[in-house]
Amino acid sequence: MTAKLLPLLIVSLAAVAFSARGGDLPDLSKTPGASRALSTKTICATKWGADARHVSAAMKQQAFANYGYTGNTDPKCVPDSSGRHCEIDHLVSRELGGDDVVENLWPQSYGSQPWNAVRKDKLENRLHKEVCARHLTLKAARQMIVTDWTAAYLKYYPHP
Repeated sequence: MTAKLLPLLIVSLAAVAFSARGGDLPDLSKTPGASRALSTKTICATKWGADARHVSAAMKQQAFANYGYTGNTDPKCVPDSSGRHCEIDHLVSRELGGDDVVENLWPQSYGSQPWNAVRKDKLENRLHKEVCARHLTLKAARQMIVTDWTAAYLKYYPHP
């Protein structure tokens, strides 16, 4: 191997190692994302987690089926150290006005590494704070999540 090709090979391997794998990002043909018509003011005034969720068991089953998963214990649902397997996650998070519809839901593993539901939740909370502090527009935050949440994570946090 020539000295000129070695740096290119190293960069290419690093890009593959640190990029998102297949199950880390939702398939946008199955989960394009959906948002409610909420203002930034309403989004920032809402106590997320204390509000009512409207994701039914049937919607969760449909989200699993859309991705070919048999359910929460499917082998693709890698468990974390607490035994949690998958969550049916909102692509556009509720904290950013994401809608409770199947088009905004996908199964995300808790135990996969380096990308998992815990890290995406951390990013969602950060983006909510950035929007409410007026450091980021709601539209930009939603776009970051839909485009590639792992790249957005790396913007705010060192590589996991």
